[in-house]
Amino acid sequence: PRSMRNLAVEVQLLDGAEFAVEIKGEGAMDSALAYPPPFETAPGQFLILPVNEGISYPVDDPSLPEMSYYLYGGHGLCMGWYGVTDTKRALLSIVETPDDAAVRLPRLDGRLVLSPEWQPQKGGCGPPRRIRYSLFDSGGYVAMCKRYRAYAAEIGLLKTLAEKRQENPEVDKLVGAVNIWAFGPRGPRMCEELRAAGIERILWSSRSTPEEIDRMNAMGVLTSRYDIYQDCMNPANFDKLRGVHADWTSEAWPGGVMIDAGGDWIRGWRVRGKDDQWYPCAVLCDRLAPDYARRRIAEELKTHAYRCRFIDTTTASPWRECYHKDHQLTRSESKHWKMELLRVVSREFGLVTGSETGHEASVPYVHYFEGMLSLGPYRVPDSGRNMLQPWDEPPQRVARFQTGHKYRLPLWELVYHDCVVAQWYWGDYNNKLPTLWDRRDLINALYGTPPMFLFDAKIWEKNRERFAQSYRNIAPVARATGYSEMLSHEWLTADHAVQQTRFANGVTVTVNFGDAPFTLPDGTLLGPLEQQVAGLP
Repeated sequence: PRSMRNLAVEVQLLDGAEFAVEIKGEGAMDSALAYPPPFETAPGQFLILPVNEGISYPVDDPSLPEMSYYLYGGHGLCMGWYGVTDTKRALLSIVETPDDAAVRLPRLDGRLVLSPEWQPQKGGCGPPRRIRYSLFDSGGYVAMCKRYRAYAAEIGLLKTLAEKRQENPEVDKLVGAVNIWAFGPRGPRMCEELRAAGIERILWSSRSTPEEIDRMNAMGVLTSRYDIYQDCMNPANFDKLRGVHADWTSEAWPGGVMIDAGGDWIRGWRVRGKDDQWYPCAVLCDRLAPDYARRRIAEELKTHAYRCRFIDTTTASPWRECYHKDHQLTRSESKHWKMELLRVVSREFGLVTGSETGHEASVPYVHYFEGMLSLGPYRVPDSGRNMLQPWDEPPQRVARFQTGHKYRLPLWELVYHDCVVAQWYWGDYNNKLPTLWDRRDLINALYGTPPMFLFDAKIWEKNRERFAQSYRNIAPVARATGYSEMLSHEWLTADHAVQQTRFANGVTVTVNFGDAPFTLPDGTLLGPLEQQVAGLP
């Protein structure tokens, strides 16, 4: 940017086939800085990006648009890296200063490339920006993931579920458990029906009465409920609304909400009023959220013995700058207070903790993510509303990228499978699109992750046996591999239809997403939409 008075760039040679680029600037910064320039790509290569679980973009696929992703929130990149590979040789970019970073995917000579981008920090250059490049002769995206896993351990992000279980034994109830969101059916009765159908391990996410919670706790069910510390509605709007959410932090209006660089309050979730007009919530400043959680949770746990809590938006929405004179924040400070909120829930209150979509910054503090499996750009439209509504005709974008086999990759699992349980989003669950249900089950089995079911009484009765089938196909794999590192993922066919994963405990999962049978090395015929699991204990 022309506003910068000075810019210094240092290139450092590191051990092995690695080097780093560090950028220091002085003065104002009124727009993003794109540096270093992108490396050119070649036909047949793939851009590899941790868009939630992960995705591969063929650089020469003309149907793909130019894109951009930020690194400071779950709806951008969920890990601080990206790269390019021909499936063997690879170039990994580790963004060591991700809090104000982004990456653009423009075209150079007609092919997609990766262009690092640095956002201003509060209108200035901020601290030095640093990106590390690692080169590989073999191993492709798996080698990239394993190098990044080692880096994550170095900077303190890698904390396994086994370690978290030592701190809180309730974590073991999560591993291999289906996440149930039930609208209408009451918990104890529904859990009895689920178990009668063979669905044993259950995370019950719907809010319950104290008596219901006690009964489910006695049954060995992991009891949870939804909570949120972002949305703050102006109380002056209450009479215009169709309902007031019990978890809004509206007492923080107006002094506790985030203010943008222009002096306006930052908008969050919108709700429709009685007049059919939309009314936006403000965003509670992240610095204030931990104390709101301390007060709310401490009071509720006196009567409601939940063992788990789902905190909405915290790892989905971006780290934000706040310009309020009483609680200013950089994005890095915003991240700190978001993580402090999750630390309060998981450590101060000893609750199994989940958050939305997911981001690696929270790996030391949380146990599961709702939405990591659901690639954010490729969910059904407005998936956060009308969760119960099934989609009988899958949107082409969903079928191609979300449940299709050509593009998506388990990058998150290759780095953090044994650290956090990844789940679908509650507007993008296993039974959301019935014609794609089988494909979602295969993805769960391949990734070693549990299913999510969302239903009312009618949907449950209609699909009882299908739910049980889904659980039978998925839960044993998720349970067996839940504490194990994913060692590898491989495309066994050129069209990516047949894929295989291997886990550290010896479990191997092979699935066929395609339309034709595939003969495995041992002579076994793997039919269309079938799975084979070897090495289960």
